[in-house]
Amino acid sequence: MRNKDLESDSASTEGRPAARPTNLSMILQFQRDGPFFQRAGDALASAFPLQEVVLPAPSVISVIDDDASVRVATNNFLRSRGYIVRNFASAEEFLGSPHLNETSCVIADVQMSAMSGLDLLTAMRAKGHGTPFIFITAFPDENLRARAVNAGAICFLAKPFVVSNLIKCLETALEAGRSKAGT
Repeated sequence: MRNKDLESDSASTEGRPAARPTNLSMILQFQRDGPFFQRAGDALASAFPLQEVVLPAPSVISVIDDDASVRVATNNFLRSRGYIVRNFASAEEFLGSPHLNETSCVIADVQMSAMSGLDLLTAMRAKGHGTPFIFITAFPDENLRARAVNAGAICFLAKPFVVSNLIKCLETALEAGRSKAGT
């Protein structure tokens, strides 16, 4: 049994070239340079002029925490929001990584084994990096919070944190980073 929709006879009809077998790709390949499409294209071009749009590169967020479950959960959440995420188990690992200069924001645990999050922030500033920092901690206290904010942290969140608060902090941090880069 032959499918008549996919075939046509090869006889020419008046003023038209001989029909060829058709398939979907051939149907979509109509003649676009005819007078109708030129007029339609000109009208569309004047009604909707093309503008070059440069989309910003996705922000790179570095998550530094010695707790793997926090890294995984934060990674999954931030990726679902369209961010590029780099995970590090320690401040030293982050400082030695090739991703240091591409990081748009750091989300770091305050209390880690060898180098604390506050020590990391101090080291970054000493090297001339103005990357915004968000601190997270399972042991919040007002003295530690004050030290973090005085050192330049954008936010200080207690674990477990509410994700909407993290997003607000992240948006604030990224805007601060863009403002600093623009100056």
